[in-house]
Amino acid sequence: MNKFIGYRCSICQTEYLPGQVTYTCPKDGGNLDVALDYEALRAKYHPEDITSRTDASLWRYLPLLPVSEVAGGGTPLHAAGWTPVFAVPQLAAPLGLKNLWIKDESRNPTASFKDRASAIVVARAREIKAEVVVTASTGNAGAALAGLSAAVGQKAVIFAPRSAPPAKIAQLLVFGAKVILVDGSYDDAFDLTVAAAEEFGWYCRNTGYNPFTAEGKKTAAFEIWEFMQGKLGQAPFTVFVSVGDGNIISGIHKGFKDLLELGWIETMPRIVGVQAEGSAAIANAYRAGTEEIVPVSARTLADSISVDLPRDGVRAVRAARETGGTYVTVSDEEILQAIAALGRVGVFAEPAGAAAYAGLVKAAGLSQVGAEEPVLVMNTGSGLKDVKAAMQAVSVAPIIEPTLEAVKRLL
Repeated sequence: MNKFIGYRCSICQTEYLPGQVTYTCPKDGGNLDVALDYEALRAKYHPEDITSRTDASLWRYLPLLPVSEVAGGGTPLHAAGWTPVFAVPQLAAPLGLKNLWIKDESRNPTASFKDRASAIVVARAREIKAEVVVTASTGNAGAALAGLSAAVGQKAVIFAPRSAPPAKIAQLLVFGAKVILVDGSYDDAFDLTVAAAEEFGWYCRNTGYNPFTAEGKKTAAFEIWEFMQGKLGQAPFTVFVSVGDGNIISGIHKGFKDLLELGWIETMPRIVGVQAEGSAAIANAYRAGTEEIVPVSARTLADSISVDLPRDGVRAVRAARETGGTYVTVSDEEILQAIAALGRVGVFAEPAGAAAYAGLVKAAGLSQVGAEEPVLVMNTGSGLKDVKAAMQAVSVAPIIEPTLEAVKRLL
């Protein structure tokens, strides 16, 4: 069954066959949506054909993905996805909510949401026999590509800003990728990656550029759908997700759109995007009622969502607008407070991951979330990715002499 039938430009709606384009629309540079044969999928599959699968990874959704069994099957890539969801009533109560869950993407093999995109892109690279896969990254996307490439012996090159957290750079190097640090921003690294891919014939994984990245990220929507069906049936719910370049929120939106097209959900979940105040180009466009993304000079401690020019901004605006959602912006101080709050329920989040919870706190305070509204918050990465930021969120541990008397004095 040939389920992957081509692409559709998100801007001009021009349709392309699979072999006609690789990255963005040749007419206007718009991001491409992967087109699936929904009619054939509806005829062949029912929800229980998916939910009865035992594969505890994103590959349980292989029938709904644009890659083949040969590319994805039987490899260590089966470690990505199927991350846990935790009920957190101790966080829900102060916010006046009855039902609140955290989906913890730090449990992925390289400890971030980006493993989902890299799993699918690496699978695609194997299909098209790409010798080298390259990406720009502030750390997480690069670590994901490096780790999942290492798992199958795929060559990977990573361009990262020299300012990326050392823990993230360490992951890239340990996984054996060729790491090149750029004396500039993420946006500089992005542009250099595209140029290098064109010059050397490499396959570019860049987020908001390669259409297969959103296909990996949409698998989180499928997992949320499975979980919420068990808890709520077809009742509506809201998802909070942090937003940088816009590809995670647009990927999650794509997953729910797939489910709606298949008739497996009755209504679209509400999606709320959260941006750092210092990197809010998409939130600015949403609030202005436009799809024109105006670049900003990004300044935030949440490096994973620090982007001057979001590459998937149009689809990110639509993810909120088309689902009845909204955008919330949060300060770095609110992000640090969210890191500490999540830590007290056993979730260690990096700043970008904690931003989504900070957004929920703000939205609840502004009465943008109802008490009866079930809410799921995405934590997109581990706090171990950025220990320096984590230490800003907590008090310094006291140092005492090794005596019981010293302990008593402290207590």
